[in-house]
Amino acid sequence: MYLPPHFTEADPAEADRLIDAFPLACLVAQTPGGLAANHLPLLRDGAGMIGHVARAGGLHQMLPDGAEVLAVFRGEDSYISPNWYPSKAETHRAVPTWNYQVVHIAARIRWDDSPKFKRRAVGLLTRRMEGTEGWRMADAPADYMEAMLAAIVGFELTITRVIAKTKTNQNRSDADFLSVQARMAAQGKPALAARMARMGRGGS
Repeated sequence: MYLPPHFTEADPAEADRLIDAFPLACLVAQTPGGLAANHLPLLRDGAGMIGHVARAGGLHQMLPDGAEVLAVFRGEDSYISPNWYPSKAETHRAVPTWNYQVVHIAARIRWDDSPKFKRRAVGLLTRRMEGTEGWRMADAPADYMEAMLAAIVGFELTITRVIAKTKTNQNRSDADFLSVQARMAAQGKPALAARMARMGRGGS
């Protein structure tokens, strides 16, 4: 990932915040058949991450334990028009761009096909997404739940590197930055607007 210093997200808490808010990752791996990309939810689990894949997809057969993978988490994104910059009316020195937040997590994978591990992986995910009053695995018939768990393979990721990028016009003037921040709030991009607000530019 191209990462100019001014777009580097140096706050680990911000990377964790993005992963928590947008848990659907793109898990990329080099397999004997070429690059494979799978879209699946991943959750923090201690110092690592936990998830599962469909058994029918065969990824667990393509990747041995210890294989390198890259999990890409993407937050909100938005096209940015030069017309949103106050400076454009003065200098016309502006072009369109795209704002976004991403986190890349490099890791090594370890498969776990045991029912205990898979129940834990699914339990963590459903509690995270359903809350305390939502659906639970116990709501489904036991034989059905066992069949569903048999159709997945669990895994954990040991993280080796975290790279995060926040591109929100930090390279523009305060006036341009605050104008884009207001546009993000008005156009239904609350995560981008909130991150820009936390940067404290222009007294905001």
